[in-house]
Amino acid sequence: MHRAITTDELLSLLASTPELVVLDVRTREEVADWSLPKVLNIPVEELATRLDEVPLGCPLAVVCLRGRRSQEAGGILDEAGIDALVVEGGMSAWGRTLAVAELEVGSATVVQLRRVGKGCLSYLIGVDGQCAVIDPSGDLARLEAEIDRREWTVTAVLDTHLHADHLSLARQLAARHGASVIMNDDGYGFDVVTAAPRTRIEIAGGFGLEVRATPGHTTGSSSFLLDGGVLFSGDTLFVESVGRPDLENRAEEFARHLYRSLHEELASLPDEIVVLPAHMGARVEVVPGELVGTTLGELRDRLEALRLDEAAFVAWAAGQAVAWPPNYHAIVEANRGLAELSPEEAVELELGPNRCAVTATMRSVGG
Repeated sequence: MHRAITTDELLSLLASTPELVVLDVRTREEVADWSLPKVLNIPVEELATRLDEVPLGCPLAVVCLRGRRSQEAGGILDEAGIDALVVEGGMSAWGRTLAVAELEVGSATVVQLRRVGKGCLSYLIGVDGQCAVIDPSGDLARLEAEIDRREWTVTAVLDTHLHADHLSLARQLAARHGASVIMNDDGYGFDVVTAAPRTRIEIAGGFGLEVRATPGHTTGSSSFLLDGGVLFSGDTLFVESVGRPDLENRAEEFARHLYRSLHEELASLPDEIVVLPAHMGARVEVVPGELVGTTLGELRDRLEALRLDEAAFVAWAAGQAVAWPPNYHAIVEANRGLAELSPEEAVELELGPNRCAVTATMRSVGG
């Protein structure tokens, strides 16, 4: 008989049980757009006639968008005598599920909160009981539980840029803790603290963040350099690519800004700097307990985009015609503070993958 499991339990099983099979019973189009890696896709409408394709003798987890179709699939599998685990809340809940990893940087602790199903990365930086939060998203209660567990006090909340694929929790988190909201100029409709380039934001104990202006993905994109050698790169630089420059319909102009951010603003940083981005793509492996990140030197060696001259980079980065993030305009309006959403509306808006990186290979420009 089938039984229900949470997405937290699914996350644990994916890490500990390599023989686990995830059966996704959504349509082919839904799975192609956004899915767990290496799923077996049999739409629920076809499952009864395709039971011979369901592997036996191994753990089986069934997922859909919100849980209704996977429950139906569980009943079909019950009738066939096939045990299954039905994932509660489906991909909707998976997109808000957090995995946690930590890095000690001198007397500071950096906590990376990974929304594995959505590809969003948030950060807590704790020093002497004080905490700065970068790019908070997802479940506010879950985020605050991580802060409370460490007995930290939130003193500053920062967004690296105006997010287009997920809702920012910066305003809500700052309001609940009486903290400052620090963002740069991306057209917000509420009061923010604007930190000029090379401004230092103190956390505690002599630790702080230096603001680096890195426009290109958005007008106000910033990166934050933590004492001790960590760069929170936002959507400027990822472990597998660079930020896309086309979300404001000024792709060539923004691609030039992005090139200069990468090759001028970040060029002076040493190779040993650890780069921690705001997103990760579906191809990035998430290892339990290990941060998604790498050194700037490794990225300089591995990413061909960082070795192109300006003309070739602009042609490549501006020339990709890929779909915008789901619900782009509504998410941007909400993040600018121009629309208020109910919790149910917020969950609906965030359904789907992030699409904030340039993902095509260099072969698209003949490199």
